Amino acid sequence: MALSYQCRTLRVALEDLIATFGTRYPKGQEYLQRLDRLEDRPEAEPLEQLRRETLLANPLLDFDKLLLVKRKSLRQMPAVKQKKLKIPNVPGIDLGFPSNHECNSSLPRDGYDNEIAVLSLTSLMWDSRPRLSIEKMTPEGGGPTGRGPHATSDAPGVLRTLYRPAADVYVGEVDLHSDADRLLFTQSGRENWRVWEMRVDGSGLRQVSQTPGDVDSFDACYLPDGRIVFGSTACWQAVPCWHGQKIVTNLYTMNADGSGMRQVCFDQDHNFHPVVLNNGQVLFHRWDYTGINHIFLRQLMVMNPDGTGQRAVYGVNSWYPNSLYFPRPLPGNSERLICILSGYHGVHKMGQLVLVDTDRGWHEADGLIQRISGRGQPIEPKVVDELVDKDWPKFLHPYPLSDKYFLVACWPNAQASWGIYLADVFDNLLLIREEPGYALLEPVPLMKRPKPPVLADRVDLARKDGVVYLHNVYSGPGLAGVPRGHIKSLRIIAYHFGYPGLAGPDIVGFGGPWEVMRILGTVPLEEDGSVMFRVPANTPVAVQTLDAEGKAVQLMRSWFTVMPGETLSCVGCHERPTDVSPSQVALAAVRDVREIQPWHGPARGFDFRREVQPVLNRHCVACHDGRADRPDLRPRERVPEYKGRRLSKLGVQRMHPEMLADTGGVLKYAPAYDALIPYIRRVSIEDDVSMLVPGEYHADTSELIQMLRKGHQGVHLDPQAWDRLVTWIDLNGPCHGTWGDAYPIPDGAHERRMALRQAYGGPQDDPEAVPATPRYDETPVAPTDASLVAGGPWPVARDPGHESPVTSREPVGWGLPHHESQGTGAGGASPTLQARVEGVPPSERGHDAIPAHAGDADATKSERQSLLRAKRGDARDTAERSERTIDLGGGVTLRLVQIPAGQFVIGDAHGEPDERPLARVAIDQPFWMGAGEVTNEQFRRFDPRHDSRYYQKRHARSDDQGVPLDEPEQPVVRVSYEQAAAFCRWLSQRTGLRFTLPTEAQWEYACRAGTATPLHYGDLDTDFSSWANLGDLSFGDAEKGNYVGLTGGLEHVVLEGSALSDRRFDDGFVVTAPVGRFRPNAWGLHDMHGNAAEWTATTYRTYGTDGTCGLDSEPVRKVVRGGSFFDRPARARSAFRLAYPPWQRVFNVGFRVVCEPTDPLTHAPPRPVAEERR
Repeated sequence: MALSYQCRTLRVALEDLIATFGTRYPKGQEYLQRLDRLEDRPEAEPLEQLRRETLLANPLLDFDKLLLVKRKSLRQMPAVKQKKLKIPNVPGIDLGFPSNHECNSSLPRDGYDNEIAVLSLTSLMWDSRPRLSIEKMTPEGGGPTGRGPHATSDAPGVLRTLYRPAADVYVGEVDLHSDADRLLFTQSGRENWRVWEMRVDGSGLRQVSQTPGDVDSFDACYLPDGRIVFGSTACWQAVPCWHGQKIVTNLYTMNADGSGMRQVCFDQDHNFHPVVLNNGQVLFHRWDYTGINHIFLRQLMVMNPDGTGQRAVYGVNSWYPNSLYFPRPLPGNSERLICILSGYHGVHKMGQLVLVDTDRGWHEADGLIQRISGRGQPIEPKVVDELVDKDWPKFLHPYPLSDKYFLVACWPNAQASWGIYLADVFDNLLLIREEPGYALLEPVPLMKRPKPPVLADRVDLARKDGVVYLHNVYSGPGLAGVPRGHIKSLRIIAYHFGYPGLAGPDIVGFGGPWEVMRILGTVPLEEDGSVMFRVPANTPVAVQTLDAEGKAVQLMRSWFTVMPGETLSCVGCHERPTDVSPSQVALAAVRDVREIQPWHGPARGFDFRREVQPVLNRHCVACHDGRADRPDLRPRERVPEYKGRRLSKLGVQRMHPEMLADTGGVLKYAPAYDALIPYIRRVSIEDDVSMLVPGEYHADTSELIQMLRKGHQGVHLDPQAWDRLVTWIDLNGPCHGTWGDAYPIPDGAHERRMALRQAYGGPQDDPEAVPATPRYDETPVAPTDASLVAGGPWPVARDPGHESPVTSREPVGWGLPHHESQGTGAGGASPTLQARVEGVPPSERGHDAIPAHAGDADATKSERQSLLRAKRGDARDTAERSERTIDLGGGVTLRLVQIPAGQFVIGDAHGEPDERPLARVAIDQPFWMGAGEVTNEQFRRFDPRHDSRYYQKRHARSDDQGVPLDEPEQPVVRVSYEQAAAFCRWLSQRTGLRFTLPTEAQWEYACRAGTATPLHYGDLDTDFSSWANLGDLSFGDAEKGNYVGLTGGLEHVVLEGSALSDRRFDDGFVVTAPVGRFRPNAWGLHDMHGNAAEWTATTYRTYGTDGTCGLDSEPVRKVVRGGSFFDRPARARSAFRLAYPPWQRVFNVGFRVVCEPTDPLTHAPPRPVAEERR
């Protein structure tokens, strides 16, 4: 099989060479004839002879010399053998490659045996001494078994030393000038890493970079205008996931003599592999993870040589590939690249050889044309940390000769050496040279190549600002489904990255954010969604789209940087790299450039104690004063016993020694901060890499905001108080506004950063400064309306060891619950299923005041008996029509159960303010209701593209996306009210029946099924584990829930929802369960409490005794009922209400349907129509 496969790959390569080069490949037909004879009885040696002749006769190899780097493994060096130098047992580090999350600064600066060498190719063409046995190269091939390419003898050709350093220092990262007369390279020294240059004959050796001894420079590349772009640690930042131990490299430019050094990238983490594209722009590799799972996202970026026009061209919001290293453009093309596809942890910088076309796609595997060594095989995206560790062969340093033929460093299998190979898209891989005991790396033909065009500078270094022009915020997928006009303004924020010795995910806030969040202010949008505004130059800036209440609808978990004097244009919100601006002129383009409107004072880091604590002092501390049954919201100075919180395990292990000795690994935040964190939803540190669903972390999904909107304890917030709270949530819940607020920045790192900024063109404003701001009035105010005070204490996080009294009982009684505010519009309530509403006298406003089996005074005895029989499940006379099945096609069905007519009291006298006053509601006719929530499988009969995705705050593996929410039998979630209503219309059209969403009254009436208790199965202390999928032990505890509390080695010190989950009980599910898994209520309805919350047709209003009183000035929101896997029992009660805008796709909200009876005698729907034949 191996020889026959080689014959096939050789034939297609031969045919291509003949077709491409014609007379320049004169022996093509002769080679084909020899191959014809060999294919009948292939033999290894004749075939290998033919392979070498045919492939090395490629006219693209019309150069005499090949530059390369020759390096001995550090494991073979005396210092390592004598254990003076410890080298981890991970492939790559021994060859001078730092881990994928480090730069050269992490490598030892001595102990190397390496040189820049030149390989002569003239004697290679007809020499067949190497014996190469190649089997089909598959993604899992190779390894210790010897599968994959394997060389059995030395390759020919003269290999001579061009440059060998006098000491045992590193030399590598060679960049040949387009004139092929000189080259740049990196060399380590006694103090630091430096960029050097010499001529190709070995003369003219000189040091180019002129940085101080504590600053490293490396990875340099010639620019078309004579300048040089290179990586440097002069940014004086630390790798966040290393908690300050490792230093970051950003890109800088300098003149040919090393003068004029200027910073052009201002990024959170590393920039790697700058290379000039054929259009004169610079392509480079950027790593960022502000609120994104840090082991996946590394983007390919482009910019002009002066730093302007920075934009991503591949990998935005992509889980795969984790990394694309050593990119190089194909000849004559700036969109097609050859790259090394690799992972995060695991082998260093090496991986698969892939072709990328950024015009064809920019997301996930869309633009991956082919894996070289995988011809004809589809590239399947994988979500894996150590992505290529088991993959063979492994590659480094590709150099494209054309769009089909490449030179590359290759490690064929674990027993082989790194050699230089000729690879092609037809799966041929031919050894050119290997050297026993050494790795041969970085092949570059020693020949001239076309010089890219010189792009004129667009910067104005006299300015300190730039302009951003956003054409239309609604363009692109970032705001998909959000109504035009809903976004009113942009919040402008800037990141302030961590220092050597002080960085990480648990410094600025507990469990995030990674960085200090500086708020610059806001800018209003024009009527057409456009805006043009000024931003500070050389500053990593992000925007958030805000609604009329100043709440972020979409978060930018990345940044852009504008150079001085630049006008940066973007099409919309998360638009594709290939999107172009519309032809029409936006309103912002004909109006004055807007200045950023300050946010309650000058630009500054958002600090909980300075921005949020004053709000708490005014509105909350009088009640939340340290008593045990409620969160303590007092300021830190009033809680002398406050000790702080211990950081994560890595946070303590990697803490600066002085800080560790001083703190013992315990960092002080604020008592109120610690208390409120469980009540907000935020991205934290390790969230979804994919673009967030609009509104995913809208402040209204946070329990803190939900409680306050309901009128918690009669608290009425002023507009500024609301603004401060929602801004805190939108900024990822920071505690500290500067790094120095958390702990004094060690080793003079801040002063050193500011000095280097001054020297190399960085911003001069001091992000550690705390400016004076207008004082917020902290004078305590009393609740506005004592009648709004809800019964019961504030919910507090339970001690997992605490056991409250538990009852386990069947539901008893069928009392009278709640009121209806009738929904309208498509998917709304049926006009024949109207609920009659009457006020309930104050004497009857507690359920206990209503007789257990009382009904409406006008109800007949037979009606009450029918209800009782239905409740008991023994209504034999209606068994025939108590259940119906609807055919959705494709073998998918939907089950309905009949809900009897009756009456109840809607609301809860002891519940939230919006559950009162109570009202008696009559359901005049029976109706049919979905026995369960609509599943993903059922919804996809309507919308095959819908994706409920996953819950990104729990993980089965430390490198997965999250726990799935999209299995066929799970309830559909992240579905808007509008989508749910559209499903009802589709179902109505399909069946000829009338399907709608239930009204709020229908929902609560059906949920209670005749019970008066807070939940249809009992009270808040009843064991719900067989009845409902709620926030429980499985959800709240990693060990019991069988999920991991870390990703990529980083602990999730804050597990969303965990602190408030009811750990007394365990329902066995972490997220949504298959619909119908739990016991039904008395009327056969499953999951009315928990699993997924459910949309209703009702527009949210506060209750009134006449059923019409409401908050009409508020934006329209639709009522959501039932609670979810995320909620504890109190938030899943029969009467509990939430509300969201109709467009919002909420992470834990789905729906169920109701069907109008059309036969007044049987109250049964007609039989469903048969499935159409396809």
